Amino acid sequence: MPENKQTAHLNQNTPLTSAISSWEMYLADQGRSPNTIKAFLSDVRLLTTFLPEDITLGKVTTRDLNRYFEWMEKERGVPCSPKTLARRITATKSLFRWLHQYGVLTVDPAEKVAQRSAISPLPTVLTPKEYDEVLLAADRHRRAQKPDARPYTLVYLLLTTGIKKSETLGINLEHLELDSPNGPQVFIKYPTPANRYKERKLALPEDWIPAFEEYLAQYTPEERLFPWSPRRLEYLLEDISNEAGLTKHLSFDMCRWTCALNDFHAGEEPDKIRQKLGVSKIQWRELFIKLKQLAGNKE
Repeated sequence: MPENKQTAHLNQNTPLTSAISSWEMYLADQGRSPNTIKAFLSDVRLLTTFLPEDITLGKVTTRDLNRYFEWMEKERGVPCSPKTLARRITATKSLFRWLHQYGVLTVDPAEKVAQRSAISPLPTVLTPKEYDEVLLAADRHRRAQKPDARPYTLVYLLLTTGIKKSETLGINLEHLELDSPNGPQVFIKYPTPANRYKERKLALPEDWIPAFEEYLAQYTPEERLFPWSPRRLEYLLEDISNEAGLTKHLSFDMCRWTCALNDFHAGEEPDKIRQKLGVSKIQWRELFIKLKQLAGNKE
């Protein structure tokens, strides 16, 4: 039986709430990120509001847990998406698997709880006509009486690289390699070692360069490519959306999915699209299903 200092004082008569506190320390010792720990704890603490107050670990049954998830899904009165439900089942299973693994429980009551797979709704993308309208609206700012190349520089970058909002905000000028032998490219970097697998170099379209140079002359950024808050850039996308006459809300995510779909339609190899997006092979399974559905492929 593996030893663990967080479970040494736990037994079947320990209140569930106490076990959750010990699990929190265990997750921290395992190097889990603060956001992951926060999400897991939020999910399992909801269980304590459903079960009897101060219920002990040995009293929790598989039937209790199945009833709990049924209540959450259909009776609680608070919307619970399939994705949220699946995450909460995962967190609950993880807690009780830990208690069983370290000998606190002889039987894992969550083992036979069915895991739900959750593929969230299809993302919204730009049609080819909307794509053109967005770029035309952004480009009009470059031709205005007071030229402004920022909208076009941002929007065209997003639509051709598929980078996320956080990645966009993390680009420094030194990450741009416009005179690379392989053509202009941007290096997407991450500050934390855990995310190094997401780092990659992405090709930049040649016709993005003139707008970028205009933007540099107009705004003279010193370090970050876009030295504004996330919200400010979101407002900029919203303005372009309105000027292009879209009924959709142009966003970083919409640009990312539009880029991926355009690459898929162009015949790009799926694994190259995955690498371009910077996602793991596990994440790619769900994303690729959605991408094929967006493309009209029902297989």
